[in-house]
Amino acid sequence: MAVAPLPNVRAVLDYAVTEIPPEKIFLGVPNYGYDWPLPFIQGTTRAQSISNQRAIELAIAHDVAIQYDSTAQSPFFHYTAKDGTVHEVWFEDARSLSAKLRLIAEYGFLGAGFWNLMRPFSQTWLVADSLYDIQ
Repeated sequence: MAVAPLPNVRAVLDYAVTEIPPEKIFLGVPNYGYDWPLPFIQGTTRAQSISNQRAIELAIAHDVAIQYDSTAQSPFFHYTAKDGTVHEVWFEDARSLSAKLRLIAEYGFLGAGFWNLMRPFSQTWLVADSLYDIQ
């Protein structure tokens, strides 16, 4: 599934604001994706953590369309590796980042923190800059 499906994020935030004043909360925003080999077997299958940019590069390299899950508010795609293994990739893009960052104002949070900044992704900063006065 998605790295941070919006309904799951909302469920955590709805609980968080019952325990912590919203103005003291920073929203954690993922800056990475996962490349899952299929079939998924609980306790056995391991995903590779990849950058959002790498996810896009994989889709291009395998000539597959990036789809968007409107419930999870996250992009994903499938591709077949050279060894015949089918993969499912979930990551963040401008649409999913926008959906998450808009929660800051909706909930009245102090701001956001990103994990992991060591994986540059220009869409992150374009979306953040369009929504907020970044200091």
